[in-house]
Amino acid sequence: MSVVILDFGSQYTQLIARRLRELQAFSVVVPGTAPWEEIRGYQPRAVVLSGSPASAIDPDSPRPDRRLFDADVPMLGICYGMHLLARAYGGTVAPRRGHEYGRAQLIHQSGFLFDRLPQPLDVWMSHGDVVASIPPGWAMLASTADCPVAALSSSDGRKVGLQFHPEVAHTQDGAKLLERFLDLAGVDRTWIPETIAEQLVSEVRSRARGSRVLLAASGGVDSSVLALLLVRAGVDHEAVFVDHGLLRQGERQEVEAALRPLGVSLQVVDAADRFHAALRGIHDPEEKRRAIGATFIQVFRERAVALGQFRFLAQGTLYPDVIESAGVAGSANIKSHHNVGGLPAELGFELLEPLRLLFKDEVRKVGRILGLPDNIRLRHPFPGPGLAVRIIGEVTPEALDIARCADHEFIQALREEGLYNDVWQALAVLTPVKSVGVAGDGRRYGYVVALRAVTSVDGMTADWARLPHDVLDRVVARITRRVPEVGRVVYDITSKPPATIEWE
Repeated sequence: MSVVILDFGSQYTQLIARRLRELQAFSVVVPGTAPWEEIRGYQPRAVVLSGSPASAIDPDSPRPDRRLFDADVPMLGICYGMHLLARAYGGTVAPRRGHEYGRAQLIHQSGFLFDRLPQPLDVWMSHGDVVASIPPGWAMLASTADCPVAALSSSDGRKVGLQFHPEVAHTQDGAKLLERFLDLAGVDRTWIPETIAEQLVSEVRSRARGSRVLLAASGGVDSSVLALLLVRAGVDHEAVFVDHGLLRQGERQEVEAALRPLGVSLQVVDAADRFHAALRGIHDPEEKRRAIGATFIQVFRERAVALGQFRFLAQGTLYPDVIESAGVAGSANIKSHHNVGGLPAELGFELLEPLRLLFKDEVRKVGRILGLPDNIRLRHPFPGPGLAVRIIGEVTPEALDIARCADHEFIQALREEGLYNDVWQALAVLTPVKSVGVAGDGRRYGYVVALRAVTSVDGMTADWARLPHDVLDRVVARITRRVPEVGRVVYDITSKPPATIEWE
């Protein structure tokens, strides 16, 4: 049983999924135009129709399968989704004079959804059309000064439309509104770490028991949790950790010390020279990713042959990886991910990706249930291409040494200051820029390093971390003193969006 979210292209669709899962209701996102058979296959206890940049009045705008509206399933329509509901049951939608974006105050609230909530209620609007007339028999639940129909419901309360976005933090008590819809729909609230871990172990055991599995281990939380799933499921596996020479300081040793005692059959491949050769002369970030991905496949092919026959290749692919690689219809391809769709079919493996529908924080919680040590479970995310995408321009031995040392000093400083677990991800970026500085009594040109630390829940969006100024002061002094090639340090205060977390 699940909540199916129909994605019509809203920038907030994934946030709806996050909010529902935080309320312990399993949610899955499918294209808004998915056939009813696909939707029904998820055994939906409820359906959410997302917002969209399109207009429901436009005949070419995306529409759900008409059979959805004939099904006896509770539905929540948000913004564009509300307009679809209104039109489907006999109401009308009309253009508004000018778009309404940003904060508004909800008034005239009524019904179970708004019971005992503050009046007025601050909500977040983002629309260009309005419901001009509600469907016959339906009730208006709320309005704003500029939007006469800001919420409506069917007579039985099983169909609800909201003009505003309850999933965003700007909407007051938005989580309560979503929770009450779940209550109205009778949605099971069993999406908890213990249940998730149990289901994942069962899934892996059911699919891979009796087969050999090759795991692409990176040492991060995702692949480490996946390795433990294989161990718990009793699956014959080999976890191959490729040391591509682009790792953080001491990372290889840390991974070996963490995974082997947990029963993981770990194979370490030292392929640094091959990756360095593949990256020689390359400056473009996407070309770097492609070169690393191609070399990664070659190394895996060779190691797979050496280890014998495998049926499955296990990968720690997460939902954000799929989304950013345009795995969901209507999503933009922001940057390629080495572990999504990057392995050619001729390798002969079936993919095993049990974490594919999870967000990072959910994986961390599963890791806790499986007994993954906190030094691995709570590690900051690290990109598959490693330090190569934290060096702007060509990856040279000198650049790697500088980037690795600067990163190490930054991370160690955060640990010592007790701030490491307060940020989602922290990193140092080596830029190709040199600036003049003073060393002793002389002038010198040193590299500019950019520090970045962000707060986030799942990496889909992120805000720059407000590290104390005195901490930043100590970090800068530490880096410029211990990494003599660095002459200047800057701090990146750009959020995601508009930027990505990594610089490349």
